[in-house]
Amino acid sequence: MILNKVSDLIGNTPMLGIDVPGTNARLLLKIEKNNPGGSIKDRMARNMVLAALKSGRLKPGGVVIESSSGNTGIGLAMAAVEFDLHFIAVVDHHAAQDKIAVMKALGAEIRFVAGTYREDEVAVVERQRLAAELASQIPGSVFMNQSDNAANAGGYSDFVRETIAQAGGQIGAYVGCVGTGGSMTGIARGLKLHNPDIVTVAVEPAGSIVFGHPGYPYYQSGTGTPAGDTVGLVLDYSCIDMGIQVTDAQAFETARYVARNLALLVGGSTGGAIYKALELIHKGTLTGNVVVPIADGGEKYLHTVFDDKWLEERDLLEPGVAAQLDTWLGKTRWLESDATPLQLSVA
Repeated sequence: MILNKVSDLIGNTPMLGIDVPGTNARLLLKIEKNNPGGSIKDRMARNMVLAALKSGRLKPGGVVIESSSGNTGIGLAMAAVEFDLHFIAVVDHHAAQDKIAVMKALGAEIRFVAGTYREDEVAVVERQRLAAELASQIPGSVFMNQSDNAANAGGYSDFVRETIAQAGGQIGAYVGCVGTGGSMTGIARGLKLHNPDIVTVAVEPAGSIVFGHPGYPYYQSGTGTPAGDTVGLVLDYSCIDMGIQVTDAQAFETARYVARNLALLVGGSTGGAIYKALELIHKGTLTGNVVVPIADGGEKYLHTVFDDKWLEERDLLEPGVAAQLDTWLGKTRWLESDATPLQLSVA
């Protein structure tokens, strides 16, 4: 099949199955990093632009403005090219340089927030403020405001349809990261419509305030809600069965483990979702097909999550995580018995 535009490449991402020894569960990884912008956010970014154009809020030749740590920004930059729009991304120092470079390559204008912030402090509140201010000053511009934009959650209907088909309709649980709440809400709602018994688990960084825990700085990018910010209106708590936290070390060490043992580069927040999915599987909390999206790829974090020096400087190296993952995935027994450690299949 020959497609006509890059946005036609969004969706229909493959699924990788991983058997979890000693349990009655199977991990299904939906490879959303295969979207053209490299993340699950491509789906909602295009949907938000389409919704704004259809409603008349955004006119042809207009300006799209958004506060983003990178992935949503990349998706919006692609949509801006397709619909002949100008895109301004408001970022802070915490955004991965590789993501900023991609947005620039796609023609985006980058605006950094002013002010002095600690190296580990995500300046989400100031990003939001600046984005809204720019939208009030620039004629023909629209602040997408993904945290409160209903088209954010609405952009994941195809993800749900694809996942149900790939899993043969048999899904026991869904485990995903929660940030603005768009992907978690859109996917959880859709899966619950298919089967109300599907267990939905939202994973936030330790230090995030989504589920009422004390807020403090964290390094996981593009997920959670930092202290000082407010949880977005798009997040629907009623469709979430469990809200749990994962530490930066657990998330990053898992991402590194997946790279070294599956040859699959995943982002840091995805590492956290995988870690918590395996933990809940081994507790017997989750059974059957447990779906986890590979929200983005590790290629965007080679200078952070996959850099030993960067992790060491922040005291984020925790070898015990890899040992725990070895146990959960049966790798220790494989070393002793020469059995295959990870049974994989592609749907």
